[in-house]
Amino acid sequence: MLEKQVLSKLLANAFDIPVMVTYWDNSSTVYGDGLPQVKIKFNKKLDLNAVRKMPTLVLAEAYMHEEIEIDGSIQALITAAYRRKDSFLTDQSIFTKMLGKMVHSHNEITSKADIHQHYDIGNDFYNKWLDETMTYSAAYWPDENMTLKAAQIAKVHHILDKLHSQPGQTLLDIGCGWGTLIIKAAQEYGLNALGVTLSEEQYAFATKRIDELGLSDKVKVKLIDYRELTGQTFDYVTSIGMFEHVGKENLGLYFEKVAQYLKPTGRALIHGITGQHAGAGVDPFIQKYIFPGGYIPNIAENVQHIMDAHLQLDDLEPLRRHYQKTLEHWSANYLKVFAETEQEYGRPFARAWDLYLQGCAASFESGNIDVIQFLLTKGASGTGLPMSRAYMYKNTH
Repeated sequence: MLEKQVLSKLLANAFDIPVMVTYWDNSSTVYGDGLPQVKIKFNKKLDLNAVRKMPTLVLAEAYMHEEIEIDGSIQALITAAYRRKDSFLTDQSIFTKMLGKMVHSHNEITSKADIHQHYDIGNDFYNKWLDETMTYSAAYWPDENMTLKAAQIAKVHHILDKLHSQPGQTLLDIGCGWGTLIIKAAQEYGLNALGVTLSEEQYAFATKRIDELGLSDKVKVKLIDYRELTGQTFDYVTSIGMFEHVGKENLGLYFEKVAQYLKPTGRALIHGITGQHAGAGVDPFIQKYIFPGGYIPNIAENVQHIMDAHLQLDDLEPLRRHYQKTLEHWSANYLKVFAETEQEYGRPFARAWDLYLQGCAASFESGNIDVIQFLLTKGASGTGLPMSRAYMYKNTH
């Protein structure tokens, strides 16, 4: 009885939409006014001490193991929690100390292990729900009716156009994924491109694709830590969805390396998840099951590191709604292959990724997190950038 009373008190202020909760004794309560938009069912009692210490992890694990069922949109439910500022689900302070025990340092060994756990699930897994470009970062939607593939290609164009890249010059892509950006850079912009990754699966896929396209003289991929490049500088550096992996303690070094790899008149385009009002830090569920070692900084952290690295900020563009839309496409694709994923990886794994994709869409929808593109140079003169932003949109508008 006590467990139900305490949980009821917590849930009463958790969402800004009406939600029906059915407890393990089959009693039901609607929290909020109006017809319930989402229904939650608890199939068993939860450990309330654990809920208080680390609510998102305990509730996520309960969902993974079918101790909780959700009837309705998970994205809508989590968005409603983020909008409710006094919700216990969004109070980071109540589990910050516990979370600290889960976070580790990011040396070359641990970084490779983290990447292996996430990206080396297998190319077949990601191929099930990504588009044909195998791009696993926010797409760019200048036209909201574009396909996901078209929006991912538009993102690559947007990045390379922002750099005002010129044929024959060199590009380094830190965290190159499955290689779409470096391939397009060579095919359509005439660049000589190098990508680095710690994922063996991504390295194998990208290398094969480059060979099949006959681009091995223009595009290379190395299976190394980005910190291990020595004695090389480039006209352009890109890094898409990468700084979220380096850890809070290494953000300064990351931007120092970007500066180190740029030629004096070089330009960098850094694209990653951040927070506008506060850093999202790391969610314990995502830390444990999805992105071990991940950390989401806020804008101020990144800008401070940019200044400390003596880089010049030439443009900053928030793309929050673009990532929300991307995640909604991924989530819809994933649900189509949910049964297949469950059969191959097990039901808890399949439910965890459903929760992750919808939860991330909710984070972007609510403004809890953002994705930002930083255009950087090494100084205030000699960059060669046009005077107007208009050049940035030549291939996407």
